[in-house]
Amino acid sequence: MKKIGFLSFGHWSDSPHSRTRTASDALLQAVDLAVAAEELGADGAYFRVHHFARQLASPFPLLAAIGARTERIEIGTGVIDMRYENPMYMAEDAGAADLIAGGRLQLGISRGSPEQVIDGWRYFGYQPSEGDTDADMARQHAEVLLKVLEGKGFAQPSPRPMFANPPGLLRPEPHSPGLRDRIWWGAGSNGTAVWTAEHGMNLMSSTLKNDEGGAPFHVQQAEQIRAFRKAWAEAGWTREPRVSVSRSIFALTTDLDHAYFGGDVESTDQVGLIDAETRAIFGRTYAAEPDVLVSELSEDEAIAEADTLLLTVPNQLGVEYNAHLIEDILTHVAPALGWR
Repeated sequence: MKKIGFLSFGHWSDSPHSRTRTASDALLQAVDLAVAAEELGADGAYFRVHHFARQLASPFPLLAAIGARTERIEIGTGVIDMRYENPMYMAEDAGAADLIAGGRLQLGISRGSPEQVIDGWRYFGYQPSEGDTDADMARQHAEVLLKVLEGKGFAQPSPRPMFANPPGLLRPEPHSPGLRDRIWWGAGSNGTAVWTAEHGMNLMSSTLKNDEGGAPFHVQQAEQIRAFRKAWAEAGWTREPRVSVSRSIFALTTDLDHAYFGGDVESTDQVGLIDAETRAIFGRTYAAEPDVLVSELSEDEAIAEADTLLLTVPNQLGVEYNAHLIEDILTHVAPALGWR
């Protein structure tokens, strides 16, 4: 059995072919798609976060709105770039969104990916310490966030507070118990997956990773997951970790499906550079009739290793069509693979 959710990048563009012309469209439709996905029986509604781009960038108002409109579905991010984040303020926002949702927040964070502007985090007021990289800074922000989410007081209270304080040191509020165990790290390499386990975070693995050895993408990703689980056990954590993988999967059941995604039937893994130093492998798109999908997906080693599958959705095609895509996977593909 697997949890199956969707992952949206929340794009919008003023194009005649887009059903999300504005930021308002993207946000409101994200809420509507989460509601529809819950009604269909999906398990998660996740959103990518990018700054300086015409796509979702401020996740907590959106997650809180979805939490207020839904009852069961997990809500989360995949991922928030920690280079841009104030971990104290983030802990308050995340705690509030999680409490509104009744403890359903699954917060995916990471060091981020190449962005729309050069060193965009500098415009947000952040700069690596001398001798550190921006990746180091992201991990440092994450470590502060994890510590704060433990809920222990650390701030000395004023002797003359405006309002009465509880006894002892104070912490950011609101605090949501259990959220610390629902933090995920988006790992792009095997080494980062090990670091994720050592810090007691769940593993979120995307549709690309560093090319480490030249094997097919799903094989490399499965190796990454196994390295994570091994490191988790060695770190001595007592709870069972979670692992998610993302996939572009489209069941071709209508003429419109064939028109949109029929050209991806012969899709293969791709290898390229995501920056000057990083060679990455990008996973293929799965697009086929349901019976063919079942056969192809049964051979995906990383999906077999993961407990959560996130379906990337083309949000600019609108809520109704994306709900159809999700329903087709839940109805025609997941049961045949034992995911339901």
